[in-house]
Formats: sequence, C-alpha cells, structure tokens
Amino acid sequence: MNGRSRGFGLIELMIALVISLIVVLGVVQVFIAAKNTYVSQNAAAVMQEDARFALSKMVQEIRMVGMFGCLATVIDASTDNSFAASQITPIRWDNANRRLTLVTADIGSGGNAPTWTVVSDCRTSATAYSNARAPATGQLAFPIRRLIYGFNNNQLLLGTGPGTPTMAVLVDNVRAFNVTFGMAGSATDTAATSYSANPSDPALIRSVRLTLTLFDPRNTVRDQTFNVVAALRNRLL
Repeated sequence: MNGRSRGFGLIELMIALVISLIVVLGVVQVFIAAKNTYVSQNAAAVMQEDARFALSKMVQEIRMVGMFGCLATVIDASTDNSFAASQITPIRWDNANRRLTLVTADIGSGGNAPTWTVVSDCRTSATAYSNARAPATGQLAFPIRRLIYGFNNNQLLLGTGPGTPTMAVLVDNVRAFNVTFGMAGSATDTAATSYSANPSDPALIRSVRLTLTLFDPRNTVRDQTFNVVAALRNRLL
C-alpha cells in the first residue's frame, strides 16, 4: 500500500478530539458567562423598577400630606368623626409595627374611593364627609385618602381606608424598610434641623427619608438599597 494514501493515525485523531473539546468548552464558557450577565442585569433592573415604583408613589403622597382643600378650617361631618383626628395628625409612624400612616389629598382622578371628601366653596366653608361626595354648584370637592404602608414577611404592604384596612402586597422581596423624619425645632419652623427614627411630636415633621432594601430571591445579585427624601409641602409654607 502506498504510504502517502494511508488515513489518520490514532494519535492524530486524539489530538483533533482534544482541540475540538477545548474549542467547545470555550464556547460553552462564553455562553454561560453571557447568560449569567444577562440574568444578573435583569434581576438588578427588576429590583430598580420595583424600588422606583414604590418610592415614587410614596414620595408623591408624602408631598400632599396635610392638603385638605382651599381653607384651613374644615368641619368634620364624617360618619365616625374620624377626619378631625387625621387632620391634626396627617402623618404617623408606628415604629413597633413598622407602619407609616399618611392622610393625603388624592393624586389624580384614577385612584380608589376616597376615605373622606372635603367639599368647600373656598370662601367661607369647608366640610369633610365620609367616602365620596359630589359638590354642589359653586363648590369644589377634594378627595382625601388614608394610606397605611407596612412591612412584614419581606413584603411592602399598602392598605387604604379608615380603621384597620386590609393590607395588599405592593412590592415583594423586601429586605428592609426604614423611615426617618426631618424634624423642626418648633411648630413655627419650616426647615428640618435633625432627623429622628421615632418622632415624639408628629406636628414637627417637615420631611421624610425612605430607605428600601430589596433582594433577589435567586441570589444572582447583591441586595440593593434605595434612598429618597420627600418634603411635606404643606408644612413648609
């Protein structure tokens, strides 16, 4: 047999297989790295979107705390006379149960049924009624909602209404939810001079700092902490 026409030897075949295996392993490693990068970036994006949704919603509502229409004096005609107390203390923090209560003007017209409605002619009279109420001719209606944000079992919860409303899940995978308050030195001061995690006098609150820490349940990325500060506009006038 002509030696130049013989096939590959065993050693040559083994070398070709080893080289092919190295190439395949390299391609697999590149694919795995790309997949892991995509998964981690997607998890981080989901956490950022959840935080943006929750914090932007809370900031909007905090800014409207204490806005009860166009007149400072409001007559309480609610069915359980609950509006007067909420008007005096429109923001409250229960440190033991990790619950933040806000009494705020409804933002937009697409929200749930209001807890109260303040009906006013913006000149001489303003009256608060329970639930929704249509204004008469020459009057304006200001929907007011009582919101309760809570933290339990790695979930940020939200309840709306008087008393102890049912809490619904707003955001999952929450590691921590903390609230601190910018406090004024006196009732006449408009600027915060110090921060407190458990304010003794809610009337001195001028701003709220929210801290939300989220985690990835698959542990593809580290926990992410988000901070935002919202001023109570109606306390800064």
